[in-house]
Amino acid sequence: MFKKILIANRGEIALRVIRTAREMGVKTVVVYSTADEKSLPVLLADESVCVGPPASNASYLNIPNILSAALMTGAEAIHPGYGFLAENPNFAEMCREHGLVFIGPTPESMHALGSKAGGRQIAAQSNVPVVPGTGVLEDVDAALLAAKQIGYPVLLKASAGGGGRGQKVVRTQEELRSAFGQAQEEARLYFGDPAIIMEKFLEEFRHVEVQVMGDGQGHVIHIGERDCSIQRRNQKLIEEAPSTLPESLRQEILAAGVRLAKHVHYAGAGTLEFIVDRDGNYYFMEMNTRIQVEHCVSEMISGLDFVKLQLQIAAGEGLHLQQEDIKLRGHAIECRINAEDPDKDFRPAAGKIDDVHFAGGPGVRVDSHAYSGYVIPPHYDSLIGKLIVHHDTREEAIARMKRALEETVIQGPKTTIPLYIRIMDNPFYKRGAVLTNFLKTRLEV
Repeated sequence: MFKKILIANRGEIALRVIRTAREMGVKTVVVYSTADEKSLPVLLADESVCVGPPASNASYLNIPNILSAALMTGAEAIHPGYGFLAENPNFAEMCREHGLVFIGPTPESMHALGSKAGGRQIAAQSNVPVVPGTGVLEDVDAALLAAKQIGYPVLLKASAGGGGRGQKVVRTQEELRSAFGQAQEEARLYFGDPAIIMEKFLEEFRHVEVQVMGDGQGHVIHIGERDCSIQRRNQKLIEEAPSTLPESLRQEILAAGVRLAKHVHYAGAGTLEFIVDRDGNYYFMEMNTRIQVEHCVSEMISGLDFVKLQLQIAAGEGLHLQQEDIKLRGHAIECRINAEDPDKDFRPAAGKIDDVHFAGGPGVRVDSHAYSGYVIPPHYDSLIGKLIVHHDTREEAIARMKRALEETVIQGPKTTIPLYIRIMDNPFYKRGAVLTNFLKTRLEV
């Protein structure tokens, strides 16, 4: 096992990795921007290194400074968390070149799966269904021809994108003519790559994802699936595990996820994202080659520590779990508590947290880097923390989540807590009738 690792991230995920590493006897180094100087990960890590000013491209995306920090402190490996450099194959390659272990999949796997176009190709090779669509489109004329063949509405997607960024729904030929260039420019700004693909746009569907772990030698297991259908502008808000899909469909999707991950000899934690339409047809969307924000719900129903598994696999200790060892119990729900005002189009609400009290009690978990007096920087995402509950049944988990939300008090910024309480009371949510347009159709948000 490693003696020391560097964590190239911030906020709750950096703190999450610190906690598991400490339990494993592994020393930690965190990098931070000047905006995060007083954050909990900086205060709790064994060492911390400032890598730049608040802007992400000058700090958390500053590869030379991060590699220098790792080498200077004697770290043997780098955990990228999620976001920032977590799915950057060039960063993983540079870690390798500098004698550092990248705690995640190989650069080769990341290159293969890192683009949506590449993921579609691998899915086809793995006999996993994909939404009707295209590879990278060369120009607007190619897009117009493809849309005519696929049928409107269509979805333009940044091939290198993720997290709902760089996507445009197009319903007519006229819209496509103007939207294509805009989509390319957004893709270039967000991801440094203007490549665009097109897929048939499905109006109503569920978003279901499969959690896998692999050893890099062809051994891959799944740790169940999660339903992440409650979203706004393609950004997930609530996740739960397991889904409420029929058992036969669940098993089909789980098998498809494992099959695709085995095809690339996947190493470490990964998530395969699928959409499921009203008729029960499922389609592969993309693979996130990292740990997910919502990994906590899968940990709650499996009893496993995913960060510990990541470290063991990266350290060459292998994956000793077999599929039959995975026993999923009960139901878990996660609410992402964001500093946003749901009544004002989810406007970010950065600023000082005057006081905070998180819920407790049986089956309640809180992953947060926030504390009383903490100032939420305006430079990054608005996540304050994640509230996770576990119970024997979904009905009981919903009741527990409502209780935990009502018990949580955050004074200062507006948060998404009131919205989540409304959702827990919603009859459609309670019976599992949840699609990605839930907020619009059921709550008019």
